[in-house]
Amino acid sequence: MKFRYIALLCLSLLACKQEKKAPETKKKEVQIVVRPADVHSFSKPKEAVVTHLDLSIKVDFDNKIITGLAIWDITANKKTDNIIFDSNGLLIDSVKVDDSLAVFVLGHEKKYMGRPLEITISPQAKKVAIWYKTSPEAEALQWLSPQQTTDKKHPFLYTQSEAILARTWIPCQDSPAIRFTYDATVTVPSNLLAVMSATNPTHKNPEGHYTFSQKNRISSYLMALAVGDLEYRSLGKNTGVYAEKSMIKKCAWEFESLPKMMTTAEQLYGPYQWGRYDLLVLPASFPFGGMENPELTFATPTIVAGDRSLVTLVAHELAHSWSGNLVTNASWNDMWLNEGFTVYFERRIMEAMEGKDYADMLAVLGFQELQLTLTDLGPTNPDTKLKLNLKDRNPDDATGDVAYEKGFCLLKTIEEAVGRAKFDAFLNQYFKRHAFKTINSEEFIDYYYKELIKNDKVLAEKIGIEKWVFEPGLPANCPKFTSIRFNNVDSVLNQWINGKAAKALPFKKWSSHELLHFVRHLPNTLSIDQMKELDKVFGFTKTGNSEVLTAWLTLAINNHYVDAYPSLNNFLTHVGRRRFLLPLYKAMASTEEGKKMAEDIYLKARPNYHFVSQQSIDELLK
Repeated sequence: MKFRYIALLCLSLLACKQEKKAPETKKKEVQIVVRPADVHSFSKPKEAVVTHLDLSIKVDFDNKIITGLAIWDITANKKTDNIIFDSNGLLIDSVKVDDSLAVFVLGHEKKYMGRPLEITISPQAKKVAIWYKTSPEAEALQWLSPQQTTDKKHPFLYTQSEAILARTWIPCQDSPAIRFTYDATVTVPSNLLAVMSATNPTHKNPEGHYTFSQKNRISSYLMALAVGDLEYRSLGKNTGVYAEKSMIKKCAWEFESLPKMMTTAEQLYGPYQWGRYDLLVLPASFPFGGMENPELTFATPTIVAGDRSLVTLVAHELAHSWSGNLVTNASWNDMWLNEGFTVYFERRIMEAMEGKDYADMLAVLGFQELQLTLTDLGPTNPDTKLKLNLKDRNPDDATGDVAYEKGFCLLKTIEEAVGRAKFDAFLNQYFKRHAFKTINSEEFIDYYYKELIKNDKVLAEKIGIEKWVFEPGLPANCPKFTSIRFNNVDSVLNQWINGKAAKALPFKKWSSHELLHFVRHLPNTLSIDQMKELDKVFGFTKTGNSEVLTAWLTLAINNHYVDAYPSLNNFLTHVGRRRFLLPLYKAMASTEEGKKMAEDIYLKARPNYHFVSQQSIDELLK
């Protein structure tokens, strides 16, 4: 009740302020699908839902805050008297509904979710305008000093909104089930460039003023902003790359195949519907490999290996333009619908570009990671289901190998059962019919039976989709993944184990995937002399491939190979990608001596990590 008194007091004070006008925006129609409420959002879209955002923000590097005005077009139920937004750490200055000051209440805080922002409206309300400021501790915002960037000259800001962090920098209905269009104006220091998940500029504005438009409906987790001393290079008619000056030439070379990748994707599953597809290579603190923000994928610099060996990640993020951005999981309980489909699509792209033997290696590596995860969690753990129950939990718990790799295994099972041509036709129709819509597991299964299985009970039993989605572990009909190239690696590895000198091994033409398979399958216990021999011949400690280096450094920790520790220290203090950090910190934390080393490194490295990585490592080392 006290919140209402505070809100009314704010209204009386604000009445003396200069009148603030909310600009007119064309009303967008929205389809409200009746399904279970999203447990990670306070919003009630069946009562009142957003359809379009006009966002005006100013980026303040000195105080590490964003000052903003979010004007939402809304559609309200005839019986409702309020609309609820998600917020987390936001300072709400004032609110208007259709140009009139409105009563608003910030409710009680809930772990992971923040606080509901409840605004009184009439059923006829069309617009809600919210003036606000972010907190310097906003979890989606990574403020980097010049020293934390690649070029070390200017500060940098980037956002990471997935899964439910958009509410820490924009008051929004922060559920993937709610889609909207947006326009934005962004003011930044005049020597920096701003880019968003929208149509972007390629040159700096001398006044630091930028405008953006996203005409396709997106979910809030795809709201993205980056501000830095960036340069742009075109790679093709609708593709290009942004990076800091010292990186731009290397990035343009690394991603030279992007136009071909785009053509390959379109040939598989239909036209790209987002206009442009550009990449932004971020500073090293970025916690993920990539983030599929529409029109502008955010990417880790760890994929710039200097030999194009890690461009599979780009194929993954590009595939999200169909599976995820175009057709979106309705809740984080259904994340496999985003990630499992994307892994399948990514590997189809790489097969078309590099051959089946290449795609087979990716499938085997992914399945190895899934098996490790299943062993770690236990085969009956409910988190090994595709359909999760994340109520009262951080939705980031859904981002493991299960959604990605078990989801891929299911789609591969379906492909093998019905035939690739029939499955491709099904997927093309799926993307077309559900474009710019959201879907949950149950809805997908209904569509699958109606459009693919039809009345074929034998085929339905052969696949058993319900077991895959609703039961833990891997069903007995899981595909078996093999790789001819990895079989050769295994043969070479056995030669070394049986005494053949490392320098005599035939590995010179191996890809990074073959090297990774080799390292992953080395004996767990090696002598220092064996580690030195392998390192001298293969150069693992000095490799520029972060996947191979992480596997090697993990082995180095487990075998106390101190020659690799300077590289370990350097890697952990300069790389923020969680995929690489966690196995290394986990390996160190397995012994008392190692945990002390981990804590010492983390003390120095933590300020360079994004909140997402910090949260995971804090939990690991507590």
